[in-house]
Amino acid sequence: MRLLFLGDVVGRPGRNAVTERLPELRRRWALDCVVVNGENAAGGFGITEAICEEILGAGADAITLGNHSFDQREALVFIERQERLLRPANYPPGTPGRGVALIDTASGARVLVVSVMGRLFMDALDDPFAAAERALSDCPLGEVADAIVVDVHAEATSEKQAMGVFCDGRASLVVGTHTHVPTADHRIMPGGTAYMSDAGMCGDYESVLGMAKEEPLRRFLQKTPGARLEAATGPGSLSGVAVETDPRTGLAVRVAAVRLGPNLDETWPVFWD
Repeated sequence: MRLLFLGDVVGRPGRNAVTERLPELRRRWALDCVVVNGENAAGGFGITEAICEEILGAGADAITLGNHSFDQREALVFIERQERLLRPANYPPGTPGRGVALIDTASGARVLVVSVMGRLFMDALDDPFAAAERALSDCPLGEVADAIVVDVHAEATSEKQAMGVFCDGRASLVVGTHTHVPTADHRIMPGGTAYMSDAGMCGDYESVLGMAKEEPLRRFLQKTPGARLEAATGPGSLSGVAVETDPRTGLAVRVAAVRLGPNLDETWPVFWD
């Protein structure tokens, strides 16, 4: 099975990069499942229903969120009816929406998508490891699910790596999001799980984490109240990770970074070309 995960979509440049390039990539690489983190899609803060439908319409099978899940208040309502939009599973009980979804792909395979959020340097939520354990135990790889993708939305690389170790051998891919900077540590772990500490972002890299540079810089220099952060408006790049799995086990056999667009050295899964 061929899986593609795309990192945090930031503002209009990120949305444009996804909607313009994803349909072609699905065809070119014969992708079975695409998961996109969309928590910064609405101007850098949350997601709206219209944007959610736009990303799904471009070819995403599921959209994961994170600490900005409910920055757009309408998400409190439409997340209940959109089963392919996932906020972190370790939000407290009673939070609208869901953190786990079993996706039926066009090829007939079933992909479990799990969203969890870290706790180091983040909002205090329930235990992400316990949430991941419940999801993996309820829907085992190779038995119920043909592939499993775990999005770890976290600040600390150590917490993301620990989640990778925790899920190794039980998930097809464990990938970090949130820091918006693609890491160079994509690999297949000893148990057969593909791992990457951060998929990077889909957005304008001539920025500060996807935001127009002036206000973030001013905040570091002055430490005083100022203007609202605004998403950068330059050309967007696509950033993420591609994985091919063994159809018998659901574990990874190939993994590659994906970076397409300006301001980054381009790379893609050459084993699919």
